[in-house]
Formats: sequence, structure tokens, C-alpha cells
Amino acid sequence: MGAAAMTDDAHENGEDVTAPLLEIRGLSVSYRTRGGTVSAVRGVDLDVWPGQVTAVVGESGSGKSTTAHAVTRLLAANGTIDAGAVRFGRHDLATLSEAELRTVRGAQIGLVPQDPTVSLNPVRRIGDQVAEVLRIHGLATRRTAAAEAVEVLDRAGLSDAAVRARQYPHELSGGMRQRALIAVAIAAKPRLIIADEPTSALDVTVQRVILDHLQRLTEESGTAILLVTHDLGVAADRAQRLVVMSQGRVVEAGETRAVLADPRHEYTRRLLASAPSLITARPRTPVSTAPSGTAVPLVEARNLVKEFSLPRAGGEARTVRAVDDVSLTLQRGQTLALVGESGSGKSTTARLVLRLADATSGRVLFDGTDVTTAKGAEVRQLRRRAQLVYQNPYASLDPRFSIAEVITEPLRAFKVGDRASRLDRARLLLDRVALPAATLERRPAELSGGQRQRVAIARALALSPDLVVCDEPVSALDVSVQAQVLDLLAELQADTGVAYLFISHDLAVVRQIAHQVAVMRAGRVVEAGPPEDLFSEPRHEYTRELLAAIPGRHTTAAPEPQETKELA
Repeated sequence: MGAAAMTDDAHENGEDVTAPLLEIRGLSVSYRTRGGTVSAVRGVDLDVWPGQVTAVVGESGSGKSTTAHAVTRLLAANGTIDAGAVRFGRHDLATLSEAELRTVRGAQIGLVPQDPTVSLNPVRRIGDQVAEVLRIHGLATRRTAAAEAVEVLDRAGLSDAAVRARQYPHELSGGMRQRALIAVAIAAKPRLIIADEPTSALDVTVQRVILDHLQRLTEESGTAILLVTHDLGVAADRAQRLVVMSQGRVVEAGETRAVLADPRHEYTRRLLASAPSLITARPRTPVSTAPSGTAVPLVEARNLVKEFSLPRAGGEARTVRAVDDVSLTLQRGQTLALVGESGSGKSTTARLVLRLADATSGRVLFDGTDVTTAKGAEVRQLRRRAQLVYQNPYASLDPRFSIAEVITEPLRAFKVGDRASRLDRARLLLDRVALPAATLERRPAELSGGQRQRVAIARALALSPDLVVCDEPVSALDVSVQAQVLDLLAELQADTGVAYLFISHDLAVVRQIAHQVAVMRAGRVVEAGPPEDLFSEPRHEYTRELLAAIPGRHTTAAPEPQETKELA
């Protein structure tokens, strides 16, 4: 449906096309916790116009995701809208019955959640989950839904969409699962899309494809997008309007270029100063001097190959080579960054190094010892010296544990210290990842995505390991905490000599922390070297594509510039 057709429909429905599509006025939301009622959103006013992207930015816990979820009343069970109105067209969504809301959700308002692991059904194929949306809203029959679901997956940027449609969520990478969620959200061609960190798990090139598609929706059909993001580079490139939230309140709002060029609020200025996507200067923290070339590398991967089976096609068995003849060297006290698209083999390579998966061929040496076929006590020793920070903080923390139990679990497993010393260590680690000591008594479900990831980083550091594999460790963090964590990692490296195998799709982050960078594509390393060389004179065309896709290099022009205002 084109923009003109949508305007005609709006007239027929008696709607005012000169008014915002979504109006939030005086919204207040609270959560009931064991410690009492916590106010998460306080008197928020926000407008989203047809054909525009409105970005909401702020630190983890600022209330931006709660505001977005309150629109469709998909708050957690302990969440309550205490006051305010959420007007969507002629409806106040805050007062609609559940039956009335079901006619709006999916059909008129699409939601892209932050976390694909808990949002996709693990026992249903990806294609079936997209097809279900089409059937529920009468957009496809049972016979046509499967084929149309493949088309939607293709539109969402999934390669080999027909193959992916037959796979289950656990068979896809994190980025692929996120694209499947985006396919579910856009399947019914809604008038408003609420995108809660829709590209935080995606590499920059796929991120650009997804955001380009969402932008085309706004231009061609008048679709409005409420974009919740911690990436100010993405907001700068894509949003016409910017809303900055802190501690549950809107502190600044206005046309994006005006806010970025002349931020009025101190909090906004602090966010901009911390945003790596908008920084072109040299790294904030100095990197340590590389050790002598004669030293034994901490990690050495030689000609690693890893193959996986694919679903049969035409009765024939098939395999995919996820890692193809990869050789890497990581020195003590250094950071080696692996970058590349989702599915390029970065995380699989890291799992081979940690012996969480067995290589089809090749060798892995840790501190000069071949651990490729290690078993028993040798693997246990490797586990103590090498830790992992997972990409997804929702799936990596046991929901039954308190945060104190989560962080001290490695210490208990290796019988380090007594109960009191373990708790002291946990408090110290929480402080270093910018979380209050009171967090120890909470559970993962009570924390935001960024807070959970900080807990995961603290847990990985508990045993003072020689190697930490960081698989997208800051992708879920807002920019100010991201800056703190990157500084923390650099400080720990300078103090203890820990080495990092750092996996990231964010080249701006890689530029700040890495000593060496290896660019991977289709399971192979296509280019490697110091970041200053790769960033200034990339030799491979793929590396140049990655650099060109870094967000924050330009800002989006707003159709109707509006005055920036600062709110109390």
C-alpha cells in the first residue's frame, strides 16, 4: 500500500492525518518487586508521526523499553500503567480490553523484541512462526502461507530464506534469529513498528540492510517506527526525531540533527561523548605494548575447519563449512578481534578455541599445549584459565539464581575461597562493571538486558582468567556503560595481562580495544592486521564494505525540522 492509499484509508476511517499516529501523554509505569514498588516511567510525553522514525535513547534502566512495551500493554506481569494515555489513531491503548488489543497487535502495530532467544518458539520451525502471523490476520491461506513466509524472511534479510524457513531457532546464529523476529513483525505490514534494539545483535552490513528496509517502509507506505536503541550512531543516521530518557523521564527531545548538534541537557552531552559510533579519534585508553615475538603465544589456532550438517534437500545429505582453514595467533596481554557478518564463523571459531566444540580438522594450542583432543582434567584446567562472556545475557544467566550466586558460581565450582570472600569478590566485581552492591540480592529477571550483560562480564572475571572470549560483550549495553566496560577491560588487561578474543560486529568498538583484527567472511579470514592499518587502508573489498556500513557517519535529514526542547 502506498502512502497515498494509506492517507485515503485514514480519511475513510475518520482519522486526522495531520496528527501524530501515536501520542503518549503523561505515561507513568511502575513495577511491583519484593522490595516495594519501583517507578520506571514518570510522566512521559512522546509523539510518533506517520512516515517517520522516532528514536528513544538512554541508559539501560532509563525506561525506554518500558515505554515502548507499554504501548501494546506487553509489560511484565508485575508492571502496571499508573497514569497517562497512549493514543493510537482513535484508540487509547491504555484502556482497551485484551480482546480489542489483539485486533491491534500484529495487524496494526508490529513489535521487534530485543531478545530472539525468548521470543521465538524453540520447537517450531522459523517459517511456521512467520506463516502463523499471516494466517492469524487473514493475509494468507494454509496453502499459501509457507511460500509467503519465505518471501517475508527474504525481505527481512535472511540469506537462503527457503532453507532458514525449515530450520529451528537453535540452528541459526543470533543475528539470523533477530532477522527472523523482524520478519514476524513486518509480515502483516503494520502502520507502526515498535523496534526494541532491533539491530543490537547484527553486524553492521546486515544492520544496514535491515534499517534500509525499515526506512523504505516509512517512505513508501507511511509506516511509523518507534526505535528503541542504545546506538546513537544508528539514531543519528536513521531517526528524524530523537527522544532522550534518563531515570524514567524525557530530558530532551527534538529534531535529531538539532539535538546532536546542540544538546541542551548534560545527560545528552554525556551520552554523545561516550558513543563509539560517533567517535573518530584514537582509542580512549592506551593499549599495552605487545610482548616479544619470541614468546609462546597464549592461543594458537592452526588450519581450523568445522563442518555442520544441513537439512536434507532432495533426499541428499548436505554440510556447511562454518570455519574454513582458519589460523590465528593471540599473544598474552593482547586483544584479537574477530569481525564479520553474522554467520561468518566468528563465534564458531571461538567455541573451537575454548573446546566447547570439536574441530573437524586442525589444531588448537593453549599456552603451547595442544588441547585439540584434551579430555578430563586437561579440559577442566582450560576452563579455569579461559572464560566466556556470551552474546545473549538472557540465556546465559540461570533465572533461579540470585546475582550473588551467578557471580560466585565459578568460585564455588573451583573451590576458591569461602562464602564470605566469594561475596566480597562479587561486590568488587559488580562495582567494576558499574552495578550497585544491592544487585547481589536480585535475580536476572529483575534486571534489564544491559544490566544482565554486566553481570555476565563480572562472572567471567571472577577467576582472574588468562583468556576471556568476549562474544559481542557490549552489544546489549547503552553507550555510557559500554564505554565503562571497554575501559574496564583495558584496565584489567593492563593490570593483569589477561588476553581477549573479542568478537564484535561493531567496528567502532573494535577500533577502541583491539591490538589485532581478523576479518572473517564465509568461514575464512580474508584480512588481518593492526586496526590502524585496516581502518586507514583496507585491502579487501569486504573490509571496505564493513567500514562503509559503520553507523553515525552521517545524519538523516528531517522532513519537518521542529524546535528542540529541554524538559525538566
